[in-house]
Formats: sequence, C-alpha cells, structure tokens
Amino acid sequence: MKLNAKLIIIMLSMLVLAMLTLFLLNQFAQDALVNEIQESSQEISKAIQMSIEDLTSNAETSRLTDYLTKAREKGINEINIINTEGEIIDSSDPEKIGKKRELKKLEKGVHAVPRPIGGAVLSQKPYEVVVPVIVGDEQLGFVQINMLLDNIRDIQRANFIRRLFATGMVFTVGIALTIFLARRYTTPIKNLVEDFKRVSAGDLSVTIPVESDDEIGEMAEGFNNMVEKLREREALEKRLYEAEHLSRVGQLASGIAHEIRNPLNYISLAIDHLKTEMLPLCGDKCSELEELAGNIKEEVRRANYMVVNFMNYGRPLKLRRTRVVYRELLAKVLPVLQTRLTEQHIIVDQQIPADLPPLWIDGELFRNCILNFVSNASQAMPDGGTIILGAHLEEGCVRLAFSDQGSGISPEDLSKIFQPYFTTKDVGIGLGLAITERIIKEHGGVIEVESQVGIGTTFSVSLPLPPTET
Repeated sequence: MKLNAKLIIIMLSMLVLAMLTLFLLNQFAQDALVNEIQESSQEISKAIQMSIEDLTSNAETSRLTDYLTKAREKGINEINIINTEGEIIDSSDPEKIGKKRELKKLEKGVHAVPRPIGGAVLSQKPYEVVVPVIVGDEQLGFVQINMLLDNIRDIQRANFIRRLFATGMVFTVGIALTIFLARRYTTPIKNLVEDFKRVSAGDLSVTIPVESDDEIGEMAEGFNNMVEKLREREALEKRLYEAEHLSRVGQLASGIAHEIRNPLNYISLAIDHLKTEMLPLCGDKCSELEELAGNIKEEVRRANYMVVNFMNYGRPLKLRRTRVVYRELLAKVLPVLQTRLTEQHIIVDQQIPADLPPLWIDGELFRNCILNFVSNASQAMPDGGTIILGAHLEEGCVRLAFSDQGSGISPEDLSKIFQPYFTTKDVGIGLGLAITERIIKEHGGVIEVESQVGIGTTFSVSLPLPPTET
C-alpha cells in the first residue's frame, strides 16, 4: 500500500472515529436531557396539581412543605399559592404566607427572573412558572413555582466534558498513529542514507531488506538493484584488469620462455657431446657419470617441455594418450625429487592397490602434474613430514590423492590457487597449479582441494577409465 493511501486512510479513520464518538455522546446526552426534562415537567405538573387541590379545598394543613423536600431534587425551589387579591395564602416557605404580590407583575407561563440581590450565588439563572387556577368561569388564584434547571445544566456540562475528552482521545490516538507512521518511515530513510554513504565509500556488500510494498520498499528494491549493478560493474572491471594484467605478464613471460629455450638447447647438446667424447675416458666412474648425465639430460628435456607448455598456455593442448601404469609413472618421477625430499626429511608413502587399472593419460603431461603436487607438498613442509600418494577405483573413474602435513592454505587463498600467476611463495610465477588444472581438465578429469591451516592439504584428481578394447 502506498504511503499516500496510508495517510489518507489514517485521516479518514480519525474523522470517522471522531464523528462516531461525538454522535454517540450527543445521542446519550440528548436521551439524558429529555429524561431529565420529562421528570422535571412531571414534578411541575404534580406541584401545580397539588397547589390547585390546596387552593380549591378547605384543608387547613399544607402539603407543599413536605412535597418540596423531594421536589428540590428535580429543580423546584419554591411553590406559592396566590389568591385573586395577590395575597400568598400558602407557600413552601412559611415566612412568605400572608405577603402580597402585585398581580400586574405576574407574567403568565414560564419566564426567567433576576437573581435576588444578596442571595446565594446560583449555578444557573432561576425560572418562574405562573399558572392561573380557573374553576368553571371563576378564577380562584395563581400557582407560582420558582425552579432552577441545575440538573439540566449539569447534564450539558457533563456532555461537554465527555465530548471534549472524546475529541482529545481521538486526536491523541491520531497523533500517536502519526508519530508511529513517521518513525516507521523516517527510520528506514535514515538507514537508507547511511547505506548510501557506505556504498559511496566503496562498500558494495550492503543489501537492504525489502519489508513493504510502498515507496520505501520500492526505494529499497531500487537501491539493491543499483548496488547489484555496481557489483557486476566492479567484477567486470576487475576481470578486465586481471585479463589485461595477465596479457602483459603472459607476453613478458612468453618472451622470457623463448629466451630460456636457447640455453636449454645448448645444455642438451653439451650433455650429448660429453656423453660421446668424455665418458669413455672416465674409467670406473663411467657408469656413475653416465647416469648423472642422463638425469641432467632428462631434466633439461622436462624443462624444455614445460617451457613449450608455458608458451602455449593459451592454446589447446595436444594429448598423446596411452595406457600408463601409475606405479611405473611414479618410479620415473620421484627419483628426480628424491635428493630434495631426503634433505628435508620427507617420506613419500605410496598407498596404491596392486589391482589399480592403468591410467588413460598423456604420460609426459601428467608427469608434470605429479611433480607439481609433490613439489608443492615438500615446500609446505620445510621441517619434514609425510607425503601420502593414494589411489583407488571409483565408479567409472580412478581417484588419485596427494596429501601433505604442511602449513595448509588459508580460506581466502583457497579459491585463487588455480588462477594463473597467483602465488604465495617467495619464488615462482604461479603457473604450476594453473597448468596442472588445465592438463587434468583436458583429460576429462576433475581436480578438488581440501585444506586446513596448520594441518595439511589434500589434492584429489578423478580421471576417467580407459576405453574398453574391442
């Protein structure tokens, strides 16, 4: 519901409530006033009847004094019976019996009379009722009744107080509703202003809950849409910056890699020359030096292979899949790292079942993946420990595990480890895991990582089984 509609409904509700309250109070007051007038009229009629009976009878006793005690409750203050000569022959006030009244000054009917000088201060102006008493064609006298309409005035005053109180209550309720509505809408607006300040300061994590369908709710929804677009724009700008940065770094790294291939080629040629010319002259150490030269040659070849992959990082990989026994592949990879592992007091525990089926992989590419996993694990355990190389068969795939007991990866870095050029090490360019992930995905596999700071890290690789031979 819109804010304008709510305000209009509140104002109309207040108006209807005020009118209904005043109507009910006025109706109640009218009924009370009518009842009071009827009772006063009945008392006046009874007083007139009693006065006529006293005037027309020869009774020596007067009933007016006794009657007036009860009649005062209905406003009758005094009753006088006057004969045709103006003499008060009977009165509720015995002191006035025998006094004269000027008949010319007696006004027939009901009329107001002035307050007596020096008399008690009355709450309302007194009234006088003069009724002639005629029997047949003969006028016997007059009945004079002095009365006060205090009861009627009390009713009017009480009605006025009730209406004033009811009007005050209605407006009090209206003011309370207005204050409530003002606070309900000013508080979200203040919060919205604070959220705008936070967004302008660069905090795009702000989200306002939409709690109504009025203007405030529309404003909150529009604010959330604006912040969401700002987030998308910020993410796009961040991706563009990273892409530009990666492009520049990639161009630089590609040029460096191209330059590295030249000394690698020279080292490879030099090793071949040494094996051909110098090894036959070494005598007893010929076999040892030949093995050492072979390892150097193998490392040069591996380095050259990595440089080629590095230069072709943005290009599709060309897989040369063959059936590779996992144990045999580890037997070729681990000796290259054995010296470093021994120096760091690191033990490699191979937990590989004997019936593990062969892997359908590119042996050279996957060799680099294993080297990256084991190298990262050893760097995470500078004080030694155990690296567990596990493997088991799952439904439709082979699952390999590489676990260490190192320092672990922080949660904020865990989502970035496969990004190109991201690294937390003092050395390295941050392409090892990025290339590893790409190689595994090119094989149709999945790589996952679990890590706890201070406990260790486990990389899990799922590879599809080789196709069945026909």
